[in-house]
Formats: sequence, structure tokens, C-alpha cells
Amino acid sequence: MLVISAPRVVTGGVVLSPAAVAVADGLVAGIAEGTRYAGRPADIRLPSGLLSPGMVDLQVNGCYGVDLVDAGLEGWTTVRRRLPETGVTAFLPTFVTAPVPDLAEALRRTATLHPGLLDGAADCGARVLGVHIEGPFLAPRRRGAHNAQWLCAPEPAAVQALLTAAPGLLRVLTLAPELPGALDAIRRLAAAGVLVAIGHSDATAAEAEAATDAGARLVTHLFNAQRPLHHREPAVVGQALVDPRLSCGLIADLHHVAGQVCRLAFQAAPGRIVLVTDAVAAAGMPPGRYVLGGQEVTVDAGGPPLRADGTICGSSLRLDDAVANVVAAGVDLLTALDAATRLPADLIGRPDLGRIAPGAAADLVWLSDDLRAQASWVGGELVHGEVPGPVPA
Repeated sequence: MLVISAPRVVTGGVVLSPAAVAVADGLVAGIAEGTRYAGRPADIRLPSGLLSPGMVDLQVNGCYGVDLVDAGLEGWTTVRRRLPETGVTAFLPTFVTAPVPDLAEALRRTATLHPGLLDGAADCGARVLGVHIEGPFLAPRRRGAHNAQWLCAPEPAAVQALLTAAPGLLRVLTLAPELPGALDAIRRLAAAGVLVAIGHSDATAAEAEAATDAGARLVTHLFNAQRPLHHREPAVVGQALVDPRLSCGLIADLHHVAGQVCRLAFQAAPGRIVLVTDAVAAAGMPPGRYVLGGQEVTVDAGGPPLRADGTICGSSLRLDDAVANVVAAGVDLLTALDAATRLPADLIGRPDLGRIAPGAAADLVWLSDDLRAQASWVGGELVHGEVPGPVPA
């Protein structure tokens, strides 16, 4: 058994101060107030900050120079080993618009890279929870940085090709519900256990509601690449904020969405905002030129990735920074952490992740007082950072 104590521990929607967490066989064995667990002193005594559940990111196109859609084993290993530096202990790699046969091949390649890729061993870093495909069933007017030549309607054969390429691997699919055949596609995907997200859409509120009736349960990067809110036509944004069935991804890098609007979203849809990064290969890298979905993007110091025409292409955001950004915007700390941990885990059917609770996976992150990841554990194994031992008696 391993016992970790911290000045503050986030568990069960509260902060215990101080508290100790016991880990055994990769799981949380228990939590106790104080610096001991069942009379046993801490093996690791964190001197500052707080111990949080590991973060879960539902939208990672790539990072550290790697674009995951065509990455080999070395690239996947780089991403998995380095994401815990940002507090992320589990994630959904995201493949953007490409021809359907290419996306199907990317799913097959991902599934066969090496045994145990999905939910792999802690010694390789962050868990892979499946794949999020964003496109190609998107609205041309709201395509953002997606390649217009590859956009198409969600015809039954295309949907079937993605579902059968690597059974069980596809976990989230983003589409525009106003496209021909989209409602039937949503029903087919939802019946197969895929979380359907509304995104890159010019849908009206009524069309978004119809998609939700058909089984959609998520909105991809709220406010971005969708018809904006209007007081006479609420569109996707308005429907998402009032419909309790819909959760909303939010890129809180303060470039995609202003801080005040991030706060507004949390206030309008409590318990339904999920922080995501939408990180691309440029994330974690110096300024320069990188590739997303076959297109070149440029990153300047402090700015988001941009296509040549100025279109924002994903982000360079860290998920721990997203938490810090919304806290600075006025969102309660526990609410912000929940949006990066428990809520995304629950959304994709993983109640064993995103929480510090007995029986949950011991995926943990030590955050500094300014909410930067100092150390991370996956399955109870330290995968990032250095931690102090017990204080001598």
C-alpha cells in the first residue's frame, strides 16, 4: 500500500484539508482526514498545493509535435508519456476530417499498434480511452480549419465503415445534425454505444433539439464553429445551454472563448460544462509550423495555432491551464476541477476515472497552488514529476 498526504485533497465534491489517500493494486483504497491513513504515516507527503483526480481530456488531436491520426508507435508513446505533465491521465485521441476510408484505416491502425494500447499500462503514461472522430460529416459554412474537399453527408455506408473498422474503438463522433441523413446516423451511432456530439454546425435550435431527441448528448467546443446565439434564433449554443440532456465541451484558452463567456457557460449550464483542450501537434512545442489534418498551421508565442487565412486550428492549451483560466474568470475551484475530471469521465461511461474515491483508479495529479501539474500518477504509478518522501520524525 502507498499513502499520499496533501494539504488539500479533492474528493466527493469537497476539499479535505489535510488528508491522506491510500493506494493499493492500482486503485484508491481509501481516504482519511489528517496526514495518516489508518494510523500509517504517509509514504509521500506533499508540502503544498492539492491532490486532485487525474484529468480526462475528450479532445486531443495531438501534442508535442505529434499528430495522432497518422502517428506510429513512437508518436503515441510520446503523447501518452508527456500528457501527464499537463495533469491529463486519460484522453480521447481525436482524428479530424479526412476521407472516410482514411479514417477507417486510422482506426484500424490505432487498434493494432501494439497489444494493450487502449487503457494501457501506467508505465506508458496516460490512458487511451478510445477515439473521437471530428468529421467528416460537418457543415461547410462552419467547417473551421477542416478540409472542405473531404466533407460529406453521414450516409449509412460511411457510418457503418467507421463503426466496423475497429469495433469498440470509436467512442465519440462529432457531426452537424442538419445534414441529410444525420438524424438516422445519430440513432445508429448512439445504439452502437458511441457518444454523438453536435459540432461544426449551422443548425437551428430546433435542429439541435431534434438531434438530442435522436440521441446526441454532447456539443463539441461550445461557441466555436457553430451558428452563434441570437435572441430570435438560439441556435446550437442556446439549445445547448438550456437542454439538460446536453453536455458542452469548452476550450478555455481565452482565445477561443473569452473568460467572461466561459463563466457565463458555467453559470448557465451547471454540471454540464466539460473542459477540453482541442490540442494539436503544436501544443507543448516552440513557435513554428505544424500540421493538422493535412494542413499547415503556424503558432506564434502566446497565440493559438492559425491557418494561413487566420482561422484558428485547435489549440496549444494544457488542461491544467484551462482549469486555472476558468478559476481566474470566477468559476469555483471544485466546479472547474469537476469539469476536467469527473464530468468527462462520466460522459464516456468511465465512473472509475476522474475521482478520488474507494475503488476508483488511482489516477491522481498534484497541483501547485497556481494549479500547475507537479506530479501525476496513473494506476498508482508515478508517471510524471518528483515527489517528496515522508518528513523525518
